[in-house]
Amino acid sequence: MSEQRQMHLGVLLLAAGNVVSGWRLPEAQAGSQNFPLVQDVARTAERGKLDFVFFADAVNTFPGMHPSMVLRLEPLTLLGALTQCTSHIGLAATASTTYTEPYNLARMLASLDHLSGGRVAWNVVSGAFAEAAANFGTAKHPPHEERYAIAEEFVQVAKGLWDSWEEDALVMDKASGKYVDADKVHVLGHEGKFFQVKGPLNITRPPQGYPVLLQAGASDTGCHFAASVADVVFTVQQSKDAAIAFARRLYDLARGYGRDPSHLKVMPGICPIVGSTEAEAKAKLAELGALVDPVYAMKVLSERMGHDMSVFPLDGPVPTLPPSSIMQGHAITLAETAARQNMTVRELRDFVGMSMGHKLVCGSPEQVADELEEWFRDGAGDGFNLLPPYFPGGLENFVDHVVPVLQRRGLFRTEYTGRTLREHLGIPRPEHPAARKAGNALPEPA
Repeated sequence: MSEQRQMHLGVLLLAAGNVVSGWRLPEAQAGSQNFPLVQDVARTAERGKLDFVFFADAVNTFPGMHPSMVLRLEPLTLLGALTQCTSHIGLAATASTTYTEPYNLARMLASLDHLSGGRVAWNVVSGAFAEAAANFGTAKHPPHEERYAIAEEFVQVAKGLWDSWEEDALVMDKASGKYVDADKVHVLGHEGKFFQVKGPLNITRPPQGYPVLLQAGASDTGCHFAASVADVVFTVQQSKDAAIAFARRLYDLARGYGRDPSHLKVMPGICPIVGSTEAEAKAKLAELGALVDPVYAMKVLSERMGHDMSVFPLDGPVPTLPPSSIMQGHAITLAETAARQNMTVRELRDFVGMSMGHKLVCGSPEQVADELEEWFRDGAGDGFNLLPPYFPGGLENFVDHVVPVLQRRGLFRTEYTGRTLREHLGIPRPEHPAARKAGNALPEPA
């Protein structure tokens, strides 16, 4: 009898809360620079046996940004600190392929994977905001298709750098005085359209082979990129049927790239509002709604749609707009939701202010678990990326009350059975190319 399939759970740790008004609740703590809070939330997620905590990022800022994003710690630095105060949970962060260099980023991620014992993930983004270009002396933000071409080559270079040293290249033989086996180092010598990188990387291969790769592509180009390189794909979905169709498309695309689709984990975003009863959860939802600043909510809506939505009549219909070049997944889903529910601009603004465009699940622990179970069993994904409305209570409510329900139903782990993030996700460690060429696996690092 085969084991029951179990879902994967991660949490997006926007420390002012994922709902734009979350930080205003009397019991909420806030601040993406508040390391004691971030540390506490990460430990709560680990106590709940979640797969990973995830830190979104952008390399620009402005006062109208989401409260969690306007001021924040640099995420890779933050992961370095969290490697020392967690032991099992995966640690994931965003880094842009448009505004970083492959050698530096590959080196930092390899270092973090070593420091954490194989728990690091890289959310590969091409950089949504054109305003970032001015922060890097770049005259022009590359167009959408070119950004993805850059990202594809960037990942290729990073993997080549991670493969600089074979698994047993570090000898440290005191008797012979041989520190490394020079025959087992590989110079990359990459000469591409966007990057010229010699290598080798000055660090041994990461414990996971490659850090886990996350992606959130939703455009046609983005879906192909995600299906070809990603281990985990975040997705914005409101409808279970649409989520099922999206997941199936990604699995089919992955198969077309010669990949095992079971090694690609699709995780829709869910904003859970949990109360001891449905009435209590709805009261919390109403409290959050009353605190939403409509000006902030409109700015978040404009960011998600890729257009200034404040120029349209609030009580008029949501207009049909040209495709966004910024956050296509959000824009597509929000446009479909608005059309399906015949929303006004005001209604869509308030909706985004509550959930940032992700699915909002509100109810008792059993009701929240019921909805997650239905989506999971029906094939809407392999698990969920949680977006708690506020911290720390929004996640504590889920971990302390919803996770036990899922565990009793056999849908979620009761203990970690591995130490690396790849083990949590059930994704195999990639062999070194030298081992693949030889037709047999070389010994993995101790």
